[in-house]
Amino acid sequence: MIREHIRFTGRVQGVGFRYTCASLAQRLGITGWVRNDPDGAVTGEFQGTEGDLEALITNLKLKRPIRIDYAERTAIPTQPTEKGFHVTN
Repeated sequence: MIREHIRFTGRVQGVGFRYTCASLAQRLGITGWVRNDPDGAVTGEFQGTEGDLEALITNLKLKRPIRIDYAERTAIPTQPTEKGFHVTN
């Protein structure tokens, strides 16, 4: 189990990115959260297997009209008691 803080840039606001992300995360069993940033990026924390996190990012890149130009990924400590995945403001 790993946890990453990921900052997505590109066309990621106003295109359903957060809700698409939440739906995919829930399907993959990933816990965490995602939110819009004031500068137009989207930030989140994602916890699951390395393969599940890779699958999440790969699937997000395939969704249109979403366009991910860059995903800055930083490993952070896991949250063992976290449940579910949610969208924040």
